[in-house]
Amino acid sequence: MKKFCLTLALLVLAMQAFAQLNQPWKGKKCSVVITYDDAIDQHLDNALPLLDSLGLKATFYVTAFSSSVQTRLNEWKKLATKGHELGNHTLYHPCIGGPGREWVKAENDLRNYSVQRMLNEVRMTNLFLQALDGKTKRTFAFTCGDMKIGDSSFIKPLKNDFIAARAVRNEMHKVNEIDLYNVDCYMVNGHTGDQMIEWVKKAMNTHSLLVLLFHGVGGGNSLDVSIPAHRSLLRFLKQNEKDIWIAPMVEVAEHIKGLQ
Repeated sequence: MKKFCLTLALLVLAMQAFAQLNQPWKGKKCSVVITYDDAIDQHLDNALPLLDSLGLKATFYVTAFSSSVQTRLNEWKKLATKGHELGNHTLYHPCIGGPGREWVKAENDLRNYSVQRMLNEVRMTNLFLQALDGKTKRTFAFTCGDMKIGDSSFIKPLKNDFIAARAVRNEMHKVNEIDLYNVDCYMVNGHTGDQMIEWVKKAMNTHSLLVLLFHGVGGGNSLDVSIPAHRSLLRFLKQNEKDIWIAPMVEVAEHIKGLQ
C-alpha cells in the first residue's frame, strides 16, 4: 500500500510538472503581451480606443519627456486606471548613435552617457510614472534594443527596480527558457494582420510567450502598422481569448517569476 501511495504521489508530481511546462499560462495555450513604445499620440488616438472596446490590457512603454506626454499628460495618466501598464522607456530615449543612426542627437547618444547617468534618468522616470499611477512594480524596455554603456550592462544594477526588461529580438520562448531581464519580442513594421496572426498561432502551438512591439499605429513613427492590420490582430486575440492569456508585461513577468 505504501509503495502504491508513493508511486501515485510521484505520478501526480510528474503530471503537475508536465502541465506547468506545457500549459503554464494560467491553463491556456500561450500568453501574448501587447506593447507600445515611445508614448506617441497615435497610441492614445488609434490603439487605446480599440483595446478598451475589446477589453484587452496592454503595456505602454513611456518615454517620459515625449511630446505627447508633455501635451496630453492627463490622458496618459488615465491609462493606468483602465488596467494598462505604464512601463519605463527612459526619460529621453537615448540610443547608441553613429553610422545608420544619424537621427540620434548628441545629447541623447549613449556613447556620451555614463552608467550612472543612465541609472539616474531611468530611476527618475520610475518616480515620474509612480506619480501618475501610484505603482512601484514596473517593467522596462530597452531603447533601440541597446543594453550597454560602453562595455557595461546597465540593467544589472536596475534589477531591483524592475520585474522584467524587454529587448527587441524576433523570438518567442517557453516559460522555462525566458530571461526576464532580456525578454524577446516580435517588432511590428508594416506587417499585415494575417502575418501577425501567424505569430500568435505559432505561440499557441508551441505554448510560448509572444510579446508584440508596436511603435506607430496608423502613423506617428517610421516603424508603423496600419490601423486595419492592428484591428485584425486585436480582434483575433479577443476571439481566441479562451486559449490565450493576454495581459500587461508586469503581470506576465510576475507569473513567470513564480514558475522559474
